Amino acid sequence: MRKIILLLPIIFALVGCIEDGYTTSPSDQPVFSVDTLSIGTVFTDEPTPTHRFVVRNPHAKQLEIAEISVSGTDAGCFRLNVDGISGSRFQGVDIRGKDSIYVFVEATLPPGKDALCTYKASIDFTTNGVHRSVPVVAQGQNVKRLKAMTIDADTRFDSTLPYQIYDSLVVAPGATLTLGPGARLCFHDKAMLVVRGTLVAEGTAEAPVIMGGDRTGNVVGDISFDIMSRQWTGVFFTKTSKANRLSHVLLQNTTQGVMIDGDPEADYSTLPQLDLINTRLRNSGGMVLEAYHSDIRAVGCEFAEAADGLVYLQGGKHSFTHCTFANYYLFSALGGPSVQFAHVSADEKTGLDDGSGLPYTSASFVNCIIYGNGTDLSHGDLKGTSINFRKCLLKSKGSDDDNFITCIWESDPLYYTERSEYIFDYRLRPESPAIAAGDPTDAGPDWYGQPRTTDLGAYVYTEPEQD
Repeated sequence: MRKIILLLPIIFALVGCIEDGYTTSPSDQPVFSVDTLSIGTVFTDEPTPTHRFVVRNPHAKQLEIAEISVSGTDAGCFRLNVDGISGSRFQGVDIRGKDSIYVFVEATLPPGKDALCTYKASIDFTTNGVHRSVPVVAQGQNVKRLKAMTIDADTRFDSTLPYQIYDSLVVAPGATLTLGPGARLCFHDKAMLVVRGTLVAEGTAEAPVIMGGDRTGNVVGDISFDIMSRQWTGVFFTKTSKANRLSHVLLQNTTQGVMIDGDPEADYSTLPQLDLINTRLRNSGGMVLEAYHSDIRAVGCEFAEAADGLVYLQGGKHSFTHCTFANYYLFSALGGPSVQFAHVSADEKTGLDDGSGLPYTSASFVNCIIYGNGTDLSHGDLKGTSINFRKCLLKSKGSDDDNFITCIWESDPLYYTERSEYIFDYRLRPESPAIAAGDPTDAGPDWYGQPRTTDLGAYVYTEPEQD
């Protein structure tokens, strides 16, 4: 009994530390973690990602928020969840002293008259007789939705509205799909583009063609979905495809990147199966480019960020001029070198080929940079093959020979990339050894429209702006 009597004062003291009283002073108000909640730009007619903000009680006593509701002309577009309970109007919401609650907000925006429309509402709070509001604003982007669509006649996509693609978009044999300047293709989860005919993208420095996932907003904080791979499957060029040309295209967020299957019996001597000009292939869960017995010409291109390595070439004839190969993939260990070759020569031990009877891989790299995490090339010794590098900067430690001509070995090109800050910018810093280290070419302007010089890689060096 004596022990119980001794414990009672301690229990009463602990209970006394918990303030159960309510403050009723009009000056005692909650604090909001945002002044305005911005949902960003989202597609109309589909639920937005969920956004949230914190409502904090900075006072010692409890606050009772008499009412939380949504008002305004566009109030019907927005939905709330307050501290785990969904609804549009809440009464008697308590926040303990020095504690907080979450308010979650999502919306479904109706199509507007214009391509991009603004929707606004207010989340209203009434506390101790005082009315306060948190504005919420969203941009609704109208889109053209395509579901399991086949293009069987020459068709042009323009920049009027983005195209949101579900399941697949197929270009039939004999048909050409042309993507005009500024066209934007947004692929839903697992969607793909299959080209059995011809794909032509007419992007420009001012209005590039964008091909990526349909996720909007940020993954977390300021980290955009633009750096996330595996949002859609990728682009497949079949054996029947021909004369494909992609100029000023940003293609990103894929699971398998761009895969091209060539026809060994086709004549690509006058026009490659795939022509890439100032194109960026980025962020793949596999590789950004795989080619099987096809012919590819790439000029001024960036190949970057892929889990299994960047480019795989098996058979075919390939030309890469002023290209940057840079792998700083974030989401897994790298599964292979940046540039990988197969079917390059007969087996050294047996003298036999792979049994296909097809020509060996032929590839030329001029004024290129191959540098990033992991190794750069799958074959260190290319003696006797038709693969050569001229005036290229390589991560490997090596020396020139018949396949490596006047190359820069084991040198950092000094990109502006800061992986820890999620910045992937492969332009050159002023002290880069890649500046003015190449041969003159007729490659034309770079992605940014800068006249081509003898700088290595995809991007022409420009002087930093002075503060």
